[in-house]
Amino acid sequence: MNPPRARAFGSLRSRNVRLFLGGQSVSLVGTWIQQVAMGWLAYRLTGSPLLLGVLAAAGQLPSLLLMPIAGGLSDRWSRHRILIVTQSLAMGLTLVLAALALAGVVAVWHLVTIGALLGVVGALDVPARQAFVADMVESREDVGNAVALHASVTNAARLIGPSIGGAIVARAGEGVCFLVNGASYAAVLAALVAMRTVPEAPPRPATPILAGLRATARYARSTPPIAKILVLVALVTLLGRPYTVLLPVFAAEVLHGGPQTLGWLMAASGCGALVGTLALSGRRSLDRSATTIAFGAAVAGAALVLFAFSDALWLSLALMFATGLGVMLQLASSNALIQTVVADDRRGQVMGLYTMAFVGLAPVGTLLAGTLATSFGAARTVLLGGFCCLAGSLAFARRLRHGH
Repeated sequence: MNPPRARAFGSLRSRNVRLFLGGQSVSLVGTWIQQVAMGWLAYRLTGSPLLLGVLAAAGQLPSLLLMPIAGGLSDRWSRHRILIVTQSLAMGLTLVLAALALAGVVAVWHLVTIGALLGVVGALDVPARQAFVADMVESREDVGNAVALHASVTNAARLIGPSIGGAIVARAGEGVCFLVNGASYAAVLAALVAMRTVPEAPPRPATPILAGLRATARYARSTPPIAKILVLVALVTLLGRPYTVLLPVFAAEVLHGGPQTLGWLMAASGCGALVGTLALSGRRSLDRSATTIAFGAAVAGAALVLFAFSDALWLSLALMFATGLGVMLQLASSNALIQTVVADDRRGQVMGLYTMAFVGLAPVGTLLAGTLATSFGAARTVLLGGFCCLAGSLAFARRLRHGH
């Protein structure tokens, strides 16, 4: 039996996995630095919770429309080449945003437009990147470990990046944050270029897009437990995860803080998510993943309910930690379980459905959250989302027990 340390880092036997995770660890820190800066800049310019929802939706709406199609493309084209192109485009757009902010001419429409263009790039990037993680491992049994380590890197960046971003905004302004993020893309591009040849997706006959989507949807429905997992991911994305776009409101109006308070809240959530993915990375077996999915959604929902009532910084930070932990237990277990049970020639398309549920539905959730927060307040909006996550986790667990 492999020792726990070997299980926790088994996929790092692959040179390509080590390169990819190293490049991502730098680039994703920059991404989270930019997340803080964009949210704070939008709120500073407008003071509107609704605008926070609109800005987040602009960056995510392309995912809803394009990700299922992009998943099919990632099954036909080289995922390695797709990532080089998408990361280069994202770097260019981010540097344009940095130039506008540093010149002092940035406006809300700039944020929305560039956010939407970055969303188009991300819609092409995410399904290819999710499927590419499984391409790089040397053994099929390391897929779950590679997914968990990738999520760990993502959430380590989510822990580090917001704190750095809040400090940079407070001392140097949002433009410097955008510049730092633009420069950080160089790390992942260097890693991609340095990789040895990665196995490409086997050629598949071209099929009409809508026919391919229908076939993938039928496959997902007929392959347990994919359909139930996708429904729960979609529910949490619509009603639970939009709490992130309302954090500037909580930081400024509930906790009476500034950009650094926002950075701490985001970092606390990232810290919880990191702990969750590190715990999952040591598990070789996926036998209990379905139970972990239900448990994670329940933890996130309960933490959000309590967060809605908190006006103490220490308690809010603790509840953000619990929320991040719960959401990541659910998402990382969902990702790993789907990638393990799905057929290789369908993996890109099914991951397109997963990322549509995980990312593509997010603009609907953020617009809904911004609208509800404008009418009923941020706290009541988060409270409603937390209760819905709890209900969804209970329904998912009940279906598992009854075997349908």
